[in-house]
Amino acid sequence: MNQPKRRDKAATRAKLLDAARLRFARQGYDGTGVREIAADVGVDPALVFRYFGSKERLHEEAVRVEIPAGLTDDPARPLPHITDVLLREVVFAERFTGEHPLLGMLRSAGHPAVRDQLRTQLCEGYLPGFAERMSGENPALRAEMVGALLLGMGVMRSIVGSPALSETSFEETRVLVARLVTTLSSPSP
Repeated sequence: MNQPKRRDKAATRAKLLDAARLRFARQGYDGTGVREIAADVGVDPALVFRYFGSKERLHEEAVRVEIPAGLTDDPARPLPHITDVLLREVVFAERFTGEHPLLGMLRSAGHPAVRDQLRTQLCEGYLPGFAERMSGENPALRAEMVGALLLGMGVMRSIVGSPALSETSFEETRVLVARLVTTLSSPSP
């Protein structure tokens, strides 16, 4: 008697995320269908809904850039140390299968829910922790400028493929970023 083939839920879920990441990066949210993602993995589209609940929740998970947990929890941790971790773990990350999640998020940024997700992840996630470490005038603005620096570098490396930034090592880049962040986080004279 033939037993039905058992599906490895974790592996299938991971494959769906990888396929979704590629599709959303190439086609954006509105240009990607659940059936296409399921077909890329060779499963029934119903599994997408079983594992993720909706296309929107699949997208949220597929394009989420994981920020290391607790990164800004210690108020004594200097901002250049935090940005160094973000530079290594997000901007210089090579762990993504297919496309960097940032690409999928940016291609889908015309969709209001995606914009809200990006804003929440950035503006409520770690930027307040940046601002808390800054004294002087306009800490929120300077914190957002540090965020823009990292986000812009991610775009230049992952999406644009700018030659100098793409070819420069993490070690060389981190020294320059630390100087910029130190300048932005220091109070005005």
